[in-house]
Amino acid sequence: MKDLKEFDISFIGLKEGIHQFDYIITKEFFDFFDYDEFNNANINVSLSLLKKANMFELDFVFSGWVEVACDITNELFHQPIETSINLIVKFGNEFNNENEELLIIPYSEFKFNVSQYIYEAIVLGVPLKRIHPGVNDGTLESDVLDKLKELEVKDKEEENQEVDSNKEIDPRWNKLKNILIEKNKSNGTS
Repeated sequence: MKDLKEFDISFIGLKEGIHQFDYIITKEFFDFFDYDEFNNANINVSLSLLKKANMFELDFVFSGWVEVACDITNELFHQPIETSINLIVKFGNEFNNENEELLIIPYSEFKFNVSQYIYEAIVLGVPLKRIHPGVNDGTLESDVLDKLKELEVKDKEEENQEVDSNKEIDPRWNKLKNILIEKNKSNGTS
């Protein structure tokens, strides 16, 4: 994909009414934007364009997946993408895309490119925290998860029970505990 001309919409020849455009987004699309967070992608984009006399209404619907690394285990998985965006295109004296829901193009233009909107919608459709579904339901077998469970911070109760069950306390420590308890009783703090 050397350029993104396939995402150009030439509206000069379009009649008023609804027009449908469909795209399949793969890893190569994101390579064009130098975005390397996705290892693979397969997203269907359905674009419905409603042409009116002096404006266009664009409705994008995205469905598919991107392959990302889990933030916990670094295992690759398919993150589902289900999102949609709406865009209004109007004519004006100069190009303006500062508003995320409104694109103003010059009167002299005869086409516009939707690739940037597709790219942004997909990237923003991915959750900030990416967790493999197997982590949540406990079905993922991973050395990283095993190590995390081993290093997990335990509650004080669990820790005390583990210490009690693992070994008998040295009697000298019991004597020291008794001294501390007697000291607190004499101070009226127990």
